[in-house]
Amino acid sequence: MGKRVSKGQGKLRLVTWGGSREGAGRKPKGRRSGVSHAARPEVASRHPVHVTLRMRDEVWNLRSRRCFRVIECALAAGSNRQGMRLTHFSVQGNHLHMIVEAEDERALSRGVQGLSVRLARGLNRLMERKGKVFADRFHAHVLRTIREVRNAVMYVLGNARIHARRQGRDGPVGPDRYTAGPGLDESGTSSPVVHAPRTWLLRVGWRRPSSTAA
Repeated sequence: MGKRVSKGQGKLRLVTWGGSREGAGRKPKGRRSGVSHAARPEVASRHPVHVTLRMRDEVWNLRSRRCFRVIECALAAGSNRQGMRLTHFSVQGNHLHMIVEAEDERALSRGVQGLSVRLARGLNRLMERKGKVFADRFHAHVLRTIREVRNAVMYVLGNARIHARRQGRDGPVGPDRYTAGPGLDESGTSSPVVHAPRTWLLRVGWRRPSSTAA
């Protein structure tokens, strides 16, 4: 269709279709699409959650000593607050993976927001800048089964090696100093920042042989 002309009070009113409008056009895909703003899934205290925080492009490489010192301090201050407990983490160049336990959706949201504020303030102070640090709101995946928890734990603890393989380079030799879980883990290090898990899935379930996993 083209244009429609209508009369009203002796004047011509021009009505058009097409052109730029809010919500029009092809929807972005991949990283540009961001995290969905749909309602987050229900969180129960018995189910761990895999949380991912992605940084903006202008934020410095997180896998550096200067940035990691800031991140470690922020995690230490907010790792067991607001009804949320941090059990595993992995710091990559432009994002951060965490496995947490939370009492409910509200505790998860408040806990991650508290950590995010500490991270943003610390990194901005280090970079001597102001403004946003995170590329989007945090992504949360509730882990309800043994298989999901095992996959998440192995993914987080081995994340540096996974990214290195994808980029065709060698991963860290020995334990990754930017990754931690409770106690001494094969792929990570022990750290006072993380806490011993309380959920059965993280304490016992994920360690069961694969043949018996649900």
